[in-house]
Amino acid sequence: MQIKSLFKVSTIAGALILAGCGGDINLSSDVNNSVGDTVTNITNPDTSTPVDDVVLPGKSNSQLAQQVAAVIGFDVSVQVLDGKLTEDTTLVASANNKPVFYAISGGLEVMAGATLTVEPGSVLFGQSGNDYLVVHRDAKIMAEGTKAKPIIMTSLQDVKGEDTSAGQWGGVVILGNAPSNKCPSDGSACALQVEGVGEGAVFGGDDWEDNSGSLKYVVVKYAGYEIAPDNELNGVTFGGVGSGTTVDYLQVHANADDGVEFFGGAVNVKHLVLTSNQDDSIDWDNGYKGMIQHVYIEHAKNAGEANRAIEADNDGSTPDKEPQSNPTLANMTIVGNNFDTADKDSEGIYLREGTAAKIFNTVVTGPSEMGECIEFEGGDTSSVTVDNATSGKIVIQNSIMACSNGENFKNSKAADGSTLLDIETWFTDESSNSISTSILIDENGVPDTNSPLIAANAGQDVANTQDSFFDTTDYIGAFDGTTDWRQGWAFGYGGGEVTAEVETQGCPTGTSAISSVDGSTTTCQISGTITADLTLTSNNIYALDGAVFVGNDKADSATLTIEAGTTIFGRSGSDYLVVSRDSDIQANGTSSAPIVFTSSQDIEGGTTDSGQWGGIVLLGNAQSNKCPTDGSACALQVEGVEDGAVFGGTDDTDSSGTLRYVVVKHAGYEIAPDNELNGITFGGVGSGTTVEFIQVHENADDGIEFFGGTVSAKYVVLTSNKDDSVDWDNGFRGNLQYVLVKHDENDGEANRAIEADNDGSTPNKTPQSDVTIANMTIIGNGFDTADKDSEGVYLREGTKAQLHNFVITGAVGECFELESGLTVDQAIDGDTTFTNSVVACTENFKDSTDSSSASFDLGAWVLAQDANSTAASTADVLDGIFTIDTTTPKDFTGHSFFDNADHIGAVSSTNNWTAGWTVGLE
Repeated sequence: MQIKSLFKVSTIAGALILAGCGGDINLSSDVNNSVGDTVTNITNPDTSTPVDDVVLPGKSNSQLAQQVAAVIGFDVSVQVLDGKLTEDTTLVASANNKPVFYAISGGLEVMAGATLTVEPGSVLFGQSGNDYLVVHRDAKIMAEGTKAKPIIMTSLQDVKGEDTSAGQWGGVVILGNAPSNKCPSDGSACALQVEGVGEGAVFGGDDWEDNSGSLKYVVVKYAGYEIAPDNELNGVTFGGVGSGTTVDYLQVHANADDGVEFFGGAVNVKHLVLTSNQDDSIDWDNGYKGMIQHVYIEHAKNAGEANRAIEADNDGSTPDKEPQSNPTLANMTIVGNNFDTADKDSEGIYLREGTAAKIFNTVVTGPSEMGECIEFEGGDTSSVTVDNATSGKIVIQNSIMACSNGENFKNSKAADGSTLLDIETWFTDESSNSISTSILIDENGVPDTNSPLIAANAGQDVANTQDSFFDTTDYIGAFDGTTDWRQGWAFGYGGGEVTAEVETQGCPTGTSAISSVDGSTTTCQISGTITADLTLTSNNIYALDGAVFVGNDKADSATLTIEAGTTIFGRSGSDYLVVSRDSDIQANGTSSAPIVFTSSQDIEGGTTDSGQWGGIVLLGNAQSNKCPTDGSACALQVEGVEDGAVFGGTDDTDSSGTLRYVVVKHAGYEIAPDNELNGITFGGVGSGTTVEFIQVHENADDGIEFFGGTVSAKYVVLTSNKDDSVDWDNGFRGNLQYVLVKHDENDGEANRAIEADNDGSTPNKTPQSDVTIANMTIIGNGFDTADKDSEGVYLREGTKAQLHNFVITGAVGECFELESGLTVDQAIDGDTTFTNSVVACTENFKDSTDSSSASFDLGAWVLAQDANSTAASTADVLDGIFTIDTTTPKDFTGHSFFDNADHIGAVSSTNNWTAGWTVGLE
C-alpha cells in the first residue's frame, strides 16, 4: 500500500505561505537526494510578519493566481512582469498577507542605471521559450537568496505541479562591460549582440572588474530555447561580465541548451551545480578568464540527453586571438551518463579552438557507454590547443580520470589520422594526476571515507598556489566527504522546489506491505519478476519471496536501485535474487551505511547459521568457454536457480550494475550435489560491472563464484564460509585486489580459500581461465574431516593464475596445490606465476606431477620466483588480520586496475578498509 499526501510544497513556497495564515508551524523534511525528487512537507503554517498594502511591480493576474493557489492550497498573488525596467525594482517574496509569484512575459529587461532586487524565497517563472530575463550593461541584479530560502526561476508547469521538461521558458542573461576577443581591435566601442535574445542586448568593453550585481542561492530550472542553430538561450548566459560580479551557490537544472556559458569576461563563480542539462554544462568562449571553484556536474540519471560537461573555446577562426580564454577551475566533480546517439553523447572535458585553462582537483567519471573523459582538439597539421598543452598554457593537476568506458582519453589527431598529442601520456606525466577504476563516490557524487578523492593531501591548495579567490582545500572533486554544500537549497538536495507530488511513504510500487519483521519498521515484500525500474528505500526492510528476478532474460529489462543502509532478507533457501541479462542492480552502500542481505532470523534476533536463505545471482553477456562454438546464441543455465536463469554471450565489457558496500550473510542453499547457490554468483558478468567493498559471511556453499566472464572486484571479505571462499570456472578472466579470507575462528566447516578451474573435460579450452589477484590474505583453521578440510589455494582443470602479494597461513591442509597435468605444465612454462608472497602453514605445499608424470616440486618452484618465502607460524606474518610480514609488494605501476600497495596481504594497520562495515572480524 502507498500513502500519498495531496501535494508537497518546498521550503520556498512554504516560506511564502507563512505570510498570511494562523496556527502553529510544523516543518518536516523528507529528502531523497536523487535529482528532481526532494521535498519539504509543510502543515499548519504560522503567521509571519506581514507586509501590508504593498504596491507590487507588474500587473496582477488573477487567473494564474487561482491556478497556482489550487495547487498549493493557499491564496497567492501572481504579478506579470514584462518590458523594460528603467528604475530600481524590488521583488518581494510576500505582501498583503500572501506569497507573491512573478510571471515573466516576453523579454524582461533591466536597463542601464536600474537595479532589480530579488528577495530571498522569491519565485519567478516563464511560460514559454520567449520569456526570459536580461540584465543589460550598467544595470544590476541583486538576487541574493539564502540556504533556507533560495530564489527559484522556473517554468509555469513547475509552479503548477505539472510535468516538467527542459525548454519550458527562456533563461537568464547578464551582460557587462568586460572584454571579449570579439570586440573591435581598432579601439572603437564594443557592443556585441548576445545569443538567443532580441536585438540590442549587447555586451563587451574594457572593464575586467565590471560589476553586474549578485547571484546567491539561485536555482534556474527547465529553461533554454533555441532561436536558430548556434543561437540559443542557456540557463544563465554571462556576456562580458566582470569580476566585480558575485556568483555563489548557483544551480541550473534541466536546461535545453548549455547550463552556463561565458562569452569573454572575468566573472568568478563558486558553488555551482549543473544537473540534467541537455547540451554542455559549462561553455566558455572568446577570452573568458574567470575563476571557478566547487562545481558539481551530473548528466541526467536516466541516461537522458546530454553532451559535454565542459566545452571550452577561444576563437574558432583565430584560435590564438587575444585576450585568450584562460580560466582557472578547481574542485570539480563530473559524472556522465549513458546517453549516446549519432549526433552527440555524454562526455567529460573538451578543450578546443585555442583555449588555455588551468584545472585542479578534478575528477571525471561515468558509466560504460559514456564518451571520452577528456579530449583536446586536433587540427589539419597542428593545433593551437595542443600547443597550449605542450607549452604549459593548459595545466591539469591533482586530478583523476575514472571513466569505465575504456576511453578516459581521446587523442588529438591531425587530418591524416596521425596523433598530435597522446593525451593519456601528457596527463600521467604530471605525477599528481592518476587514472582510477574505484573512486568510491555515492549516487550523489559524495566520496566515501575510503575514497582516494579525500585521501591525505590528494588535492592541491589552490588558495596558496593560484589565487586568494579560492578556498583552501586538500581534496579532489566538489566535496570533502563531510559537508555537502548543496544540501538545503539546491533542487534534488533538499531545496529548490516549488510544488510537486509528495514522496511515497510506505512500500514502493512493485512491492507489497507485510507484517513488520522487527515489530516497528515498515516491511515490504518483493516477489516474481521486476519489469520496471524499482528503488528500495532505506526507510523500509524488504523480504524476498521466492525467486525474485530483475527483468526477464534479455527482455523486460529493469534496474533495481538499492539505497545505502537498506536491509533485504530471505526466509528460506528458495528466497534469492537474480539479476537477468540486460538488467542491472545499482546497490551503492557506504562504509557507514552498507546494504545488507541477510536472513529473517538475523533481523528477528534469532539463532543465525549458514543456509538460511538463498543468495544473489548476477547474470551477464560476457564469454564463457561453455558457450557454443558454432556461433549460435549462448544461454547457459546457472547453478542453483530455477530453469531460465541463463548467462553468457560475446560482450566482455557488459555491465550488470554496481555492488558497493554490500554484505551478504547466512545464505547458500544446495539444490543437489554440484547445483547450489553461492553467496554471490557471477555468471558471465562483464568488466563494465563495478564490484568493490563486498562481504559474504557464513555461507553454506562458496562465498563468491565466477562462471566465465571478466568482472573484477576490489576490497572483498569472505568469512566463515563452509565451502570454497573464491571459486572460478569456464574462462573467468577478471582481476581481484585486496581479498581477505578468514575461515571460522572456532574451526567450523571450511574448505579451500581458492578453488580454481578452467574446464574439467578440456582443460585448455578457450577462453581459458586466467585470473590476476593481488593482496590476498588467507587465514585457515583446524577443520579436518575425511571429506574436506581447511586449505589455501588449489589451481586445477587447466586454469592459469597470476598471484601476487599473498599471505597464506593457518590452514590444517595444504597452503598451495596445483593439480597434476596441464595446470602444472602452465606453471613450469611461466603462464602461471606466484610472487611477492609468504606461506606459513603446517603443510605449505602439496607436490604433483606434470603431463609426462614427472614429479613437480611445488615448494621449489614457489621459492624460485620473485620475493617469495615461508614462515613458521601465523604469528610471524599476521597480527590479527593485519600483515606484519615485510615482504616487498609487487610494483603495479601503469596498471589501470591494481593499486601499488605498501604491504602484501589484504589489510594492514594503516590500510584497514574493513573497518565500520564488515562483520565477523572482531
